[in-house]
Amino acid sequence: MPALNPNLVDTGTPPIPEAQAWARAYEGARGPLIDLSQAVPGYPPHPEMLARLAATAGDVRSAGYGSIFGDMELREAYAAHQSELYGAAIRPTETAITAGCNQAFVIALMALAKAGDAVLLPSPWYFNHEMTCRMLGVEARPLPCAAEAGFVPDPEAAEALIDGRVKAILLITPNNPTGAVYPPETLERFAALCRRRGIWLVVDETYRDFLQTPGRPHGLFADPQWRDTVIGLYSFSKSYCIPGHRLGAVTAAEGVIAEIGKVLDCIQICPARAGQTALAWAIPALAEWREANRLEITARADAFRAAFQRLPGWRVDSIGAYFAYVAHPFAGVAAPAVARKLAQERGVLALPGGFFGAGQDGHLRVAFANADREAIAQLPGRLEGLAV
Repeated sequence: MPALNPNLVDTGTPPIPEAQAWARAYEGARGPLIDLSQAVPGYPPHPEMLARLAATAGDVRSAGYGSIFGDMELREAYAAHQSELYGAAIRPTETAITAGCNQAFVIALMALAKAGDAVLLPSPWYFNHEMTCRMLGVEARPLPCAAEAGFVPDPEAAEALIDGRVKAILLITPNNPTGAVYPPETLERFAALCRRRGIWLVVDETYRDFLQTPGRPHGLFADPQWRDTVIGLYSFSKSYCIPGHRLGAVTAAEGVIAEIGKVLDCIQICPARAGQTALAWAIPALAEWREANRLEITARADAFRAAFQRLPGWRVDSIGAYFAYVAHPFAGVAAPAVARKLAQERGVLALPGGFFGAGQDGHLRVAFANADREAIAQLPGRLEGLAV
């Protein structure tokens, strides 16, 4: 057999299926499995959203090709929403619709870096970002984020890692995997750093609609110079409970969007159209529904904190939006062994910290937003007395 691309072969396999296999060994002794692994909305889409998805899927217009950059109706609605959220003037032509935020990152990375270049990724990192870099031959250079700093990266530490190969810094806030929310001033310092060093700042805000405190997440887009430095990434999956429809977005200067169009044409031609039509309606129409969901996720976070306060030895080191990053009490035991035991014996599926980079074996990532408050309240009983 001829050789495959070594960059692909050297990339680790997707880790979530590995963890899900552990759960298949659980026999149900403590009740139904509580799946806190993959971030999945723990409630259904709005009924009217479902009705519109069904109607547009059956419309012959949705069966044809659309614009490479996404249908203008959705781009206009999304640009208007961002402009209001950030107190900025973002034009529809400064947005492009993608097949989810994972694809948005692939497209942005291909636009900014070539094989042999490097980008800074906060560590612990979202494994799909590291996998994408590896497959494209781009170095994912770790930017360590310490627990004692709330897993918030330090711009001065980042600057020390920048050399001629570094083309961008990626930040995720609220963060996956840690849940850390980066303060606006930290983001602004990173933007200033990137502008000074002539590199890009890519900000993934997949979970921005679930901040504990509502309102403007930061002032990056209100800066008239943002187009020279900042690229925004977003996913509609969590906020509208439609991950299966695979819709996300990139926000960048028009010239950058134009270049990104070359990548979009090669890997998707156009985004799926039925979901776009429904989203164009949903962005303005479902604002109150999204706010109710934000409050529900905040309540689940409070319930999670309260549950773990009842568990000696376990420690919630960071929590926000969909995720908690939890230190387990088993010194010297690798996190995969802890996560496997939890899944197989206690029916609680979480991801080991090692899935998110080196040096993370003392932690588990818990996607608590998947579970309702009743299920979260069961966690102390499930975890008490666990021996690894």
